[in-house]
Amino acid sequence: MTDIPELRSVPLLGIVQDVDPGKTHPSFARLADVYGEIFAYDIPGEHVVVVNSLELVNETCDEKRFKKKPSGGVKELRHGLGDGLFTAYNEEENWSLAHRTLLPKFGPLAITSMFDEMYDIATQMISKWARQGPDHEIDPIDDFTRLTLDSIALCAMGSRFNSFYRDKSHPFVTALVFFMLESSKRSFRPAFFTDYIYRASGRQYFESIGIMEDIARDAIHERQNHPNDKPDLLNAMLNGKDPKTGEGMSKDNILRNALTFLLAGHETTSGMLSFLFVELLKNPRTLKAAQEEVDNVIGKEKVTANHVSKLHYITACLRETLRLWPPAPGSRVSPSWEKDEDYPMYLSPNRYKINKGDTIQINMLKAHRDPKVYGEDAEQFKPERMLEENFKKLPPNSWKPFGNGMRACIGRAFAWQEGHIAVAMILQNFNLQAVDPSYSMKLRQTLTIKPTDFKFRASLRDGLDATSLEQRLWGGKREHEMNGTHEEKATDTPPEKRSPIRILFGSNAGTCESLAHSLANTASSHGFRPNVGSLDGATKDLPKDQPVIVMTPSYEGEPPDNARQFVEWLKGLQGSELEGVKYAVFGCGNHDWANTFHKIPTLVDDLLAQRGATRIAERGLSDVAENHVFDDFDGWQDNSLWPGIAEAFGHKRDLKAKCHGLDIEFHETNRSTNLRQDVAEAIVKEAKSLTAPGEPEKRYLNLQLPTGMTYTAGDYLAILPMNPSRVVKKIMADFGLPWDAVLSIKKGQHTILPQGKNITVFGILSSYVELNQPVTQKNLSALAACAPDEATRKALDDLTVEEIASKRISLVDVLSEHPSISIPFGDFLGMLSPLRVRQYSISSSPLNSPDTCTLTYGVLDTEAKSGSGKRYLGTASTYLSELRPGDRVYVSVRPSHQAFHPPLDVAKIPVIMICAGTGIAPFRGFVQQRREQIEAGRAIAPALLFCGCRHPEKDALYAEEFSACAEKGAIDIRYAFSRHPEMSEGCKYVQDRLWKDRDDAKKLWLKGARIYVCGSGKMAEEVDRRLVQIHVDYTEENGEKITSEEGEEWLKNMRNGRFASDVFD
Repeated sequence: MTDIPELRSVPLLGIVQDVDPGKTHPSFARLADVYGEIFAYDIPGEHVVVVNSLELVNETCDEKRFKKKPSGGVKELRHGLGDGLFTAYNEEENWSLAHRTLLPKFGPLAITSMFDEMYDIATQMISKWARQGPDHEIDPIDDFTRLTLDSIALCAMGSRFNSFYRDKSHPFVTALVFFMLESSKRSFRPAFFTDYIYRASGRQYFESIGIMEDIARDAIHERQNHPNDKPDLLNAMLNGKDPKTGEGMSKDNILRNALTFLLAGHETTSGMLSFLFVELLKNPRTLKAAQEEVDNVIGKEKVTANHVSKLHYITACLRETLRLWPPAPGSRVSPSWEKDEDYPMYLSPNRYKINKGDTIQINMLKAHRDPKVYGEDAEQFKPERMLEENFKKLPPNSWKPFGNGMRACIGRAFAWQEGHIAVAMILQNFNLQAVDPSYSMKLRQTLTIKPTDFKFRASLRDGLDATSLEQRLWGGKREHEMNGTHEEKATDTPPEKRSPIRILFGSNAGTCESLAHSLANTASSHGFRPNVGSLDGATKDLPKDQPVIVMTPSYEGEPPDNARQFVEWLKGLQGSELEGVKYAVFGCGNHDWANTFHKIPTLVDDLLAQRGATRIAERGLSDVAENHVFDDFDGWQDNSLWPGIAEAFGHKRDLKAKCHGLDIEFHETNRSTNLRQDVAEAIVKEAKSLTAPGEPEKRYLNLQLPTGMTYTAGDYLAILPMNPSRVVKKIMADFGLPWDAVLSIKKGQHTILPQGKNITVFGILSSYVELNQPVTQKNLSALAACAPDEATRKALDDLTVEEIASKRISLVDVLSEHPSISIPFGDFLGMLSPLRVRQYSISSSPLNSPDTCTLTYGVLDTEAKSGSGKRYLGTASTYLSELRPGDRVYVSVRPSHQAFHPPLDVAKIPVIMICAGTGIAPFRGFVQQRREQIEAGRAIAPALLFCGCRHPEKDALYAEEFSACAEKGAIDIRYAFSRHPEMSEGCKYVQDRLWKDRDDAKKLWLKGARIYVCGSGKMAEEVDRRLVQIHVDYTEENGEKITSEEGEEWLKNMRNGRFASDVFD
């Protein structure tokens, strides 16, 4: 027998140290990562055992041993739902009576008969999105709630709530959300707290129940006063008889079940749809496949009931969504044996003891992700595993989003049909684009879970407008379709008779987006009216009457977040669909990723040409590691792009070097505005230096994350920095501006800076623009044109791209070095690119503290390479180093590559980590996670950490913490001290230590270990070389000789599988 780990319980407060009453499901998921397949806790009057593995869940689904137990939050729901189908106790006769009476209304024919009413409500949502237009930011969680509430109200009770004709949520929804959230919280409070400390919440709780009761009661009375013969649930409740006893449902039980259907019938389905579209937009290949299935099965016809059963891939998508995100992820059972002598009973035969009266909580949020069933990619959204053939092969009870046995959800067929209708209609009529392509899942919890803070845009497909869409929805055809012709979208007459140009970018870090807006600014002088947007926004919509300019980087060989749909669409084209499109591509990459250098821009360029598009300029490429991407881009514009456009479209070139400044006005009133997109406010809890005086400074920052922001060990935190105030003040002084000067940028200019509003100059220089970015050759040409003398012009002309990059010479440096150059402040702003977020590896684990994360970073404060004697300050690291406890910083979590996370099967898969300097950051999170799991009693596979630094006492980061973790068995750490190799067994660098201890590393590799590398590009290159040599030598030792090239190919094939790296410079 094995003891079940118990959570700590505090008198009166219970388990609040481990479980947030407002986020119980994420809390229990985190605790499952800590404790493993089982743990237990006490709350007032109840001992609860939580099971997290599918092996244990399968046992608890045995209805001969266990029965549903409405306890915890579900028990609190009884205040409103009473003995309704969801909340009734097994022994309550009203449950059996209602179940037998209503079950026929959820049969296949009955559900099919509801199709038209479901379709009716769905058309209201679809029409609303069409009328709002392609630029409107849709809140799908809110709209799916309106959809499902109105559907269940109409189908079950014949009532129209008309939620799509309201600005605010229906009063039922507002009351319901509070009722469910408070029910969850009440279940964790002692009765004393509920009755006295939370009196105000209690009043609102019962007021919410009253609102819901009144709405349901009104619908019932309306039917009683105006009866009809509609075969819906309400008539079944009012007039139906139990086939076993011949009894009808009581008045109160009708009300409780009406509330149950309105609550459960819409809440879980809206959650399913919300999670589905988050996953589809994060996985463009899946979105493309789902949309193609709709096109193949339904085409442009009206969606009908016959189509639903043919949408096999969408069925798999819904199944996979419910696997990862079951809207009601927790249920409870209790032992069903009555005799005392039958106890204790055991789970996992004779291993875990269950006593009479224990409650067993089934944690499906974790059980559905069990790697023993779903593999090491169990956290990933992969609908293919849920296609019918694979779905049938799953072990028993491994997919349980609708509950179990006789107490399973009675309305699952209703939800299934409703979900298919909505998905089919959305994908048939719209192309979708996430407002934030880098969105990371954030959860909102009542008793169920839903995503939050997620929005997308929806643009109509097939040349539809809102009017012609309605004709399609109701089975009509547009006139041009009946005539067999296709009309192109009308193009607005451009102002000032300028020709249009489409400028498309893919961008995560902001570089290519900056290039796009820079090109837009230049395009005006060439006689074009630019239209700038993301590549995903142009999916299936590339114009043929104007130049199409594409700018995109590669991220470890993958498209940026807002270009994934576009790339998947291009890959899926087969013929010459793009004939007539005239395009050019500019790409960014980093040579540190040699195997995928410029992979995406090259792929996009080649695919466009292969599908019939005409290349009007040779592909432009830049290596961001060389630090002159803007110069490369300017050179490509001048020497290739604009000449190519002139030849293809007959436009005259403007050969003069121009400074495309911004038209600004100064104001005396003080009004500041901050640009904060796709980030939220975190609070600094602790900030300190980690290194000894005289060493290159490395620092620690502990942040309280914004509400709802979650992360996984190995993820990044994106920081929106501010420029150093000393640099900003010097610029203002050089331009003769007072410290409180205010400006406004006139509207209608091509810039992402705020327009038409007052902004302090200090604010815009601090928060909006890059000041450290290397000056471009185009900027230098414009400055030379403003220089007062030949000596200054020559000095500017003599600056080469290589010198600028190597010495990191910025526009600010040039103006400071040549104060005789006088340019308007608006021209200066126009030369600067927008301030970008910086990504840092998170150096903590959420298992240690789910609401906080830490950063470990180096501070860049060094003598300028220009030789001017000035200091060069890293923008982000300087900003972070100046933060103090209580300060606020704007952040967002960005997922790392799927391979750069700790293994799910921690007991079987060893880990090898290799790093130097601040590359230790993600591995501190890995080690923290392992420590928490060991302290919870879990068995974990061994782990090796190879770490390089300078000195054991001056910059061995977290040395004491790692030593304590090593004593617990969480890690075996091997150091390399570059300044004192004699203190690390003669090893100077981390690759040397890896080579020395290669036998230990090899043993773990042969046991299935995963290798992770984090650090500089140079270090990673040397580590790669040593890993290849270890493999070549091992292969030769076993009688097979291979070349170094074959060894490199082996490592390449391991990358992003058993081998993952995160490289920075």
